[in-house]
Amino acid sequence: MSEPSLDIADCAYVRSDYQPPAGGARPASYQLPGEGGLVVRPATLGSSGLSVRPVASQPGQGPGAWYIYQCTSSGERDALYRAPVWIPDTGPGAAPTPDPEALAQQARNQLRLAGPAIVMSPVADQLVRLPTWLWLDSAGWNEVAATAAAGGVSVSAVARPVEVVWTLGDGGTVTCTGPGTPFPAGADPKSGSPDCGHVYQRRSLDEPGGTFAVTATVRWDVTWAGAGQTGAFPGLTTVSATRARVIDVPALTTGGG
Repeated sequence: MSEPSLDIADCAYVRSDYQPPAGGARPASYQLPGEGGLVVRPATLGSSGLSVRPVASQPGQGPGAWYIYQCTSSGERDALYRAPVWIPDTGPGAAPTPDPEALAQQARNQLRLAGPAIVMSPVADQLVRLPTWLWLDSAGWNEVAATAAAGGVSVSAVARPVEVVWTLGDGGTVTCTGPGTPFPAGADPKSGSPDCGHVYQRRSLDEPGGTFAVTATVRWDVTWAGAGQTGAFPGLTTVSATRARVIDVPALTTGGG
């Protein structure tokens, strides 16, 4: 790759190993004009020392190097008044900086989301007019992350479960903002779940197959971060399914079956 330079007579900006001193004078800046080429804006002297006007690109935003002004004949003293400039690698051999949003999409596509296992109480048959507790296996209610990297840029996408919509097969639906609470051992079977439950009003034995189809659709919020940027994607969903047999036991229910 050829090194950019700006020739004036026998003087030019040349690539160097220069590093700005901490807290010292700031270098000159540059900008790339729309028609191509390189424009260098030398530092200007002011009452407070060297100063430069900010431009769109600055050191640290991509591969490049510091260039210093050197003369091979007359005019050597000009270099004393020209501060080093940072110039990015813009030639054909320069590797393009990866787009963080494109990497974020790759990371999102690598997310492996599984529907958490459904758990209901009672653990066997559900009972008409008595509370059914609904919850999802807590092992599946966790953040899931994936990372994509290229060209020294790394972006991670994170999916967080935020809501679950239950369809209970009898026409009822329940929306819960968490995985639900497991039924405590020894609790009163007539007590309802504090956050996610349903009461069947009819039995499933009269349905084809004798059961109700139950699904739990989890909504996941997906965000990404990397390369100093953040963003969000449309939410993802996973669906878990099971079947519930609902029976009536007059001795345990109020009002019979």
